[in-house]
Amino acid sequence: MNGRGYRFRPLTDADARAIAAWRYDGPLAFYDMDETATPGLLDPANAYLAVDDAAGELAGFVGFGPDGRVPGGERAGLYGGDALDVALGLRPDRVGQGHGAAFVSAALAEGRRRHAPVAFRLSVAEFNTRAIRAYARCGFREVARFTSPVRDDEVPFVLMTRDAANGSTTPA
Repeated sequence: MNGRGYRFRPLTDADARAIAAWRYDGPLAFYDMDETATPGLLDPANAYLAVDDAAGELAGFVGFGPDGRVPGGERAGLYGGDALDVALGLRPDRVGQGHGAAFVSAALAEGRRRHAPVAFRLSVAEFNTRAIRAYARCGFREVARFTSPVRDDEVPFVLMTRDAANGSTTPA
């Protein structure tokens, strides 16, 4: 358990199935998954972890690696360098409850502990301003914008980075 009340552990098959069944409201339904997502969540290359709250309930997930990359960012050549890509999600009933920045901070602390990166990088859909604000509170800054194919549409994304040690902005 870290100081923010979150515990990180290996993601199980049951966790992956639960996460794939989460359903978000409104525009955040963009992040809904289905059963085809479970192999990626369980792939060791993506380094996904389950994140439990202080009561031991699954509160979210975080992955450190290639699954944090978006095809349009790859197409634009934005994923070079030493940054560790981060993919994360908070359980739908916790979204909009003020948990975002603490959840992200705890995830980054765990990423530092496990991977000792030089920098963190994440890609977020441009419409998700709530997440962008939470990331900014955690020291991330926008470094690029791009579009990426998602369900037969080109969706605008924001690429954000931060130094792993002190939270300052780093080059993509």
